[in-house]
Amino acid sequence: MDTTLQDPLVGQVLDGRYRVEARIAVGGMATVYRAVDTRLDRVLALKVMHPSLAVDGAFVERFIREAKSVARLAHPNVVQVFDQGTDGSYVYLAMEYVAGCTLRDVLRERGALQPRAALDILEPVLAALGAAHRAGFVHRDMKPENVLIGDDGRVKVADFGLVRSVDTVTSTTGAVLGTVSYLAPEQIEQGTTDARADVYACGVMLYEMLTGDKPHSGETPAIVLYKHLHEDVPPPSAAVPGLAYELDALVASATARNADVRPHDAVALLAQAREARAGLGEEQLDATPPQARSAGHDNAEDRTSVIPRALTVLRPLPVNEDEPDEGGAGGADGVHRTSRLAAPPPPPLPPRRRGVRPRLLAVVTAVLLVLGVGAGVWYINTGQFTTVPAVLTQTEQQATDRLADAGLGVKVERDFSDTVERGRVISTDPGPGSRVRGDASVTLVVSQGPQTVRVPDVTDTRLDKARERLKAEGLAPGLVTEEFSDDVLKGFVISSDPGPGTDRRAGSAVALVVSKGRPVEVPDVTGTDLEDARAELEAAGLRVTVAAEEVNSEFDKGEVAVQSPEADSRAAEGDTVTLTVSKGPVMVEVPDVVGDSVDDAKEALEGAGFKVKEDRGILGFFGDTVKSQSVDGGDTAPKGSTITITIR
Repeated sequence: MDTTLQDPLVGQVLDGRYRVEARIAVGGMATVYRAVDTRLDRVLALKVMHPSLAVDGAFVERFIREAKSVARLAHPNVVQVFDQGTDGSYVYLAMEYVAGCTLRDVLRERGALQPRAALDILEPVLAALGAAHRAGFVHRDMKPENVLIGDDGRVKVADFGLVRSVDTVTSTTGAVLGTVSYLAPEQIEQGTTDARADVYACGVMLYEMLTGDKPHSGETPAIVLYKHLHEDVPPPSAAVPGLAYELDALVASATARNADVRPHDAVALLAQAREARAGLGEEQLDATPPQARSAGHDNAEDRTSVIPRALTVLRPLPVNEDEPDEGGAGGADGVHRTSRLAAPPPPPLPPRRRGVRPRLLAVVTAVLLVLGVGAGVWYINTGQFTTVPAVLTQTEQQATDRLADAGLGVKVERDFSDTVERGRVISTDPGPGSRVRGDASVTLVVSQGPQTVRVPDVTDTRLDKARERLKAEGLAPGLVTEEFSDDVLKGFVISSDPGPGTDRRAGSAVALVVSKGRPVEVPDVTGTDLEDARAELEAAGLRVTVAAEEVNSEFDKGEVAVQSPEADSRAAEGDTVTLTVSKGPVMVEVPDVVGDSVDDAKEALEGAGFKVKEDRGILGFFGDTVKSQSVDGGDTAPKGSTITITIR
């Protein structure tokens, strides 16, 4: 039965925009739907918070605030957040829809993965978390359900709904948010979370990918929490003999119970993962994992939960076998306040049964029948079909060899990538895990590295045309500086940096040096008649403009009082020189200083705005009295002109 038919939101339009088409998944905090944005006509995922949590105003406010922060996190391995809003009692996030499956789906179907496949998944997860950590966010709920594997093989991290600022030490006295199987010890014991909690969860996920099982299990969540606090995550090789030491060391580093011993964030763990991969040989990377167990997966511990703090403080179990457990069957309240838990009694042995021989004969017969039928099923389902192996990020040669070993043909296409190293596989078509016929071909898309553009030659090109050319080639016009040039016309490009023919990443800026034209020495035209000054400047290749206001100066009326640029400076041919015309000098009454001492006379004249020149002659060498002055006292003279005093 299709349970989505019973969901009241299916078929509804949220916020007048998002038409809910089907329910995808239900988690501990929200339900995820496939929906259509009716405004943009695109398919997206709609995550709607459970009504029981939506009534908590503080929780909703934090959910909205942190969702807005995560929406600014742009990374190819992070599920993008498009929108956030509310519609009545519904609080939702509109997110990128990734067609594919989750890592949990892969683990349920296959069990343990080859080390190469596990690292192929882990590394993009760490790249996404690393970008979040460096941007100031902690995920806080990393688990296989939140790792999406697209049909094209791309890996994306989803559900940053519990995200928190790296700089904010989360401490909750009432509850711990998260998923029991992936909680770090400090989350359980102290309620504190930073980037190292995400590192711990990734270490648990890596163990699970390598072994097919979680490192800690128990009948109740409390037992799992206790093991996180008091037991180290075992080395994967203990469950899967033959796994490389480097993988054991990687898991141990990420899941150290002491947070200070772990890598400080996902970027540091990613460096360790790549180092571990580099230390493994091809056989070690492709080691065949044990067959996946057929038992169904109980996902009770995989849901994001609001875990009561009382559950994270462990209490002693009753020591009297006859004493009932206070919390009831499957509950967590029976875990009391000590550092240990009593082990559950072993299950009773099954009673001896009679009639073994007839039953054994029936079992053998059934097994033979199953083997016969199984061979036919294998031929139909497996003999004719092949699963496309995961070859993402492998070199072209490695990927080609691996596909050939699987009996598949290979076609190669190339594309640019800012994230995948040149010569390595970006994606495959069909994607990893797809079932294809044994004689089918797989198209490899191999990275050419970041898209590069050859810088065009824009020298001797007018600036506006040079900018258009750079944009057309996929480059950005950068800083423009000007220089004089005897050879390049004014406004045309002299050179570029980087120079023509240089390969640069698309979108890179190219700086341009533009000609100011031929340099011209600006002549001195101050004190010259305006028209004569204009003729002299134009003859030098300069333009002339006259300031609207005239000024008083030492020059006669109608002569040039000020010029800009100043005399003897350099200007470009065609530049403009501004001339300011004189209104003539300011006439000032000359003080009478005859009979005054030299010092007093100079003080009076200079105070009136004149320059002073002393004429002592032979007789006045030792004198100190002014006998005469060049302009009589009481007459006027141009301000700034020189008055000569004769000293005897």
